Amino acid sequence: MKKIEAIIKPFKLDEVKEALQEAGLQGITVTEAKGFGRQKGHTELYRGAEYVVDFLPKVKIEVVLGDEAVEGAIEAIRKAAQTGRIGDGKIFVSNIEEVVRIRTGETGMDAV
Repeated sequence: MKKIEAIIKPFKLDEVKEALQEAGLQGITVTEAKGFGRQKGHTELYRGAEYVVDFLPKVKIEVVLGDEAVEGAIEAIRKAAQTGRIGDGKIFVSNIEEVVRIRTGETGMDAV
């Protein structure tokens, strides 16, 4: 089993969610996040004063899935989230050793 974490621009969330559903994934977790990478924030004007916005709004999507579905999910996220501009985000893939469904006690892929 693998866990995919994707940090994307907030306005791309609906497109990514639909792309993952089309790829056959049914459960995702979404968290609002703030951060910066190479873009290092930007400068804004407020009441005549300039200030730097260091942390930009992002959305973090988490999905746990079987090894066989990873490549399709990555491609779905990448295509749906891509704008071609700096700050599009990142996709991280990590191994999951165990999953337990709290309600039934199911484990492994049955719990996903």
